[in-house]
Parts: sequence; C-alpha cells; structure tokens
Amino acid sequence: MGILYDDAVMIRQSEKEGEPCVITVNCPDKTDVSTDGKWCYIVFWVVGKPSTRWGLLKNRLMGACPSHLLACGISYYRAELQPPKPPDVFLLKLRCHDRRGLLHDVTSVLCELELTIKRVKVSTTPEGKVMDLFFITDTRELLHTTMRKEDIYDHIRVVLGNPTISCDIDMVGPEITPSSQGLSFLSDTIIEDIFNIEMLDEHRPDSIAFKCPSITMDNLLSPSHTLVQIVCRDHKGLLYDIMRTLKDYNIQISYGRLTTKGENECELDLFIMQADGKKIVDPSKQNSLRSRLQMELSRPLRVALISRGPDTELVVANPIELSGKGRPLVFYDITLALKMLNTPIFSAEIGRYTVGDREWEVYRVLLEGDGNSVSKKQIEETVWKMLMSWE
Repeated sequence: MGILYDDAVMIRQSEKEGEPCVITVNCPDKTDVSTDGKWCYIVFWVVGKPSTRWGLLKNRLMGACPSHLLACGISYYRAELQPPKPPDVFLLKLRCHDRRGLLHDVTSVLCELELTIKRVKVSTTPEGKVMDLFFITDTRELLHTTMRKEDIYDHIRVVLGNPTISCDIDMVGPEITPSSQGLSFLSDTIIEDIFNIEMLDEHRPDSIAFKCPSITMDNLLSPSHTLVQIVCRDHKGLLYDIMRTLKDYNIQISYGRLTTKGENECELDLFIMQADGKKIVDPSKQNSLRSRLQMELSRPLRVALISRGPDTELVVANPIELSGKGRPLVFYDITLALKMLNTPIFSAEIGRYTVGDREWEVYRVLLEGDGNSVSKKQIEETVWKMLMSWE
C-alpha cells in the first residue's frame, strides 16, 4: 500500500436527522505509472442510515485512492510501480441443517466482516442438510491468521444459532480461481432466456420497467471537452454503471455533476475527453458510446425465471468490467429478496461466462417447488426492486 494523505477522504456527518452527510475525496487522478500531476476532487452528498458504518466506509474509500507518491513522480518506491497482487482466495466450507433464510444470513455475516464472495456453490441433501462452499477474499488481508478465522466462526455460529454446525476455512491453490468454470456452465436455452433483450422486456412486469434514458452530446459548450447530458431513472449503482462504461471506453471525466429530481429521476452533466485528450467528434464514436450507455442504464442487469420441472431457477447476470471486477453485493440482494418472500433455496451457484465479446457474472439459484404461494412474477419483481433499491 502507498502512503496516503490523512485528509484524502473526509466525512462530515449531518447534524440533523434527514439532512445529507458530505463525503469529500481528494486524491491523485491517475492510478498507473504514467502520472501527470492531475488530482481528482469529488464531493458526495449522501443520506446514511442508523446502521451505516462510517468508519468502514472511510477505510474502503481510502483503500480505493491511489497514493499521492504517484502524482508527485516519486518512482523509487518500486512497490507502487508494480501491478497490485491479486488477493488470496480462501474456501469457506459450511455444513449444517437447512432452514429458510440461512443462505442470506451467512452472506450477510460475510459482508459485515468485509469478506468478498467470489464464487459460491450451495447444495441441499434430501435429509435437509446443506453444504455451502464460499470462495472468498479478505479486505483486511488477515484471513491467514487463526484469530481472523475464529472471529468468522464465532459470527457465523451466533447468526445461525446452531451449535452443531461445521465450519472450515482453507486457502485454495492457484488452480482454483474465482473464474475457473467450464464453458458448460450455461446451456443454450438459459443464454437465450437471459440475454434475449426483446424477450426480457416483453415479460418484465410494468412496475419494474426501465425508462430509456435520454443521452445528448455537445461539443460547442466547452473548447476542450465533450459534454454528455444524461436524464434517466435512478437506481442503486447508477453512478457505478456510468463510470464503468466510460472506463471500459478509456474515457476520462474532467468535471461532472449529478442531481436527483424527485424520488426516481437523475440528471447528470459530464465533461469528458478521450485518452488522447481530445473531444469525441467522430459521429460513429458518439453513437457507439450513446448506445452503450443507453443499454447499461436501461438494462444494468439481466434477471430471468426459468422453469425446471416442478422447480424454478432464478438467473441473474451482470457485466464484468475490463479490469475483471464485478458488481458488488448482488448475491446479498438476491438472497435477501428471497428471504423476504420466504422462498426456499435448494441450490445456488456463481460463475463467469462469456457471451459475444463480454464477460458476465452469473448467479443461478434453484428454488424449491414445495407449493409456495409466491408467483414467478412476484419473485422477479421483488428481486429486481431489491437489486435496484426501488420501493
């Protein structure tokens, strides 16, 4: 880790309930070795909850900020010039008796303890016992220690309230990676169901329909930047979806402003430039970027329910960044939605799959067909609203 300024991230909590807190990020703009002395300054006005962990949030933001040494041109810190070492991957094996909401409760504990779930394989025996396999990484980088493992064991036992559970954590070898699944992970039928846009839109409930965003580009307002104006429906991860798309196109944002109108609409003004420091004047490049942004904001994920005999399979897919990162907390939201519906999970699996020129992280959850009264429409609607943070 590099040396960070103490004030790289500052959080000023609101004095009155309901008022926004102010988060300020002030750090180098570049994260690679070709630094140019540019700095990034971002201010967020956010509304927290009673359960918001402000200290943890600051630590996560500090960890995402590059060292100021890069911007200062100090190159004798060789560790800064090397690509970051991939985090060690550990396998958490959990054996216990099944119950409703168990998978979400375990997922919630792992997220609370700053553990990132890379893959999961869940199975249930006819006798009502479960074997859960979680491939995880540790944000604190302490999972190799006995104390950290024991802390995780204790938290899991408390939330499950079952003294008979068996829980083990071991580091996995390099041959077992978070993306080491074969091409047979998805069948052609499932691919057609979750990536056929027309089919998804046709069967999507009206209450979760996405409004096609309005995206306009202007090269007259600024002498050095292209102005992109976006008006769209708000959803959880909106800013993330925009930033990862521009990042994949190697486009830099020099200035930007996001405002919300009412409860559901957002307006964004972004002054951008290409990697060569020039505007986007080529009409074909403008149309390509506009189409990609419209796609990512109107369909940020794919959600489909597929019949498998008496059971139903829930499939959720989200695109992977070119950096290899996936959308955070998707599995948490899926399991929470199903717990709220009291819908039993028979098995679950996370994997990565390439469709065309894009890699996707795919979540497959097989729901038990035990006569549960929850309809497929209600399941899909609840999962969508949880993923998008819609009321």
